[in-house]
Amino acid sequence: MAEELNLSNLQPAQARKDRKRVGRGLGSGKGRYSGRGIKGQKSRAGSHMMRAGYEGGQMPLYMRTAKLRGNTSADAMPIGPFRTYTQPVNLRDLEARFEAGEELTPETLKAKGLIRSLRKDVKLLGVGDLTKKLSITVHGASATAKEKVEAAGGTLTLLREPKVRKPKNMKRRPEGRSKVSDTEVSDTEPES
Repeated sequence: MAEELNLSNLQPAQARKDRKRVGRGLGSGKGRYSGRGIKGQKSRAGSHMMRAGYEGGQMPLYMRTAKLRGNTSADAMPIGPFRTYTQPVNLRDLEARFEAGEELTPETLKAKGLIRSLRKDVKLLGVGDLTKKLSITVHGASATAKEKVEAAGGTLTLLREPKVRKPKNMKRRPEGRSKVSDTEVSDTEPES
């Protein structure tokens, strides 16, 4: 049986730990350098301000290790960590699973089991033939798929505007360079 609680046996539920008293004489065990050692950055006041991974000016580990090779910038779009993912849907699948005159949206494609998620964009690809007139609404479509849908009498609506590709610099290519005519050469020659 527990003894009766009174002022003589009161104690905290968890034992209190005494504060470390540094710089209080050699006999205390934490005198002189106060547990910091001699000299150096970590012996100074404010040394706790060093960020994680800092190695005193030495090349840090994360900078010494090898880097990911290849196109890793946002400009190198379909490659690298900024890659955008689309779910492909082929015309042959639409031919097999939908009736003529039906409206296709990402929701109906998910209901039929052609795509897994509504969070990723859906792109229509032109593999296979389409004979039914369908009204299709997707995020993107290949040029072949667009031609085949319109040839079958259907309509294709894009939820996302197609990206306009930058024209390639034709001056750098041999076929794009204009040949310098003799008259231009004679104009540029200095008169003697």
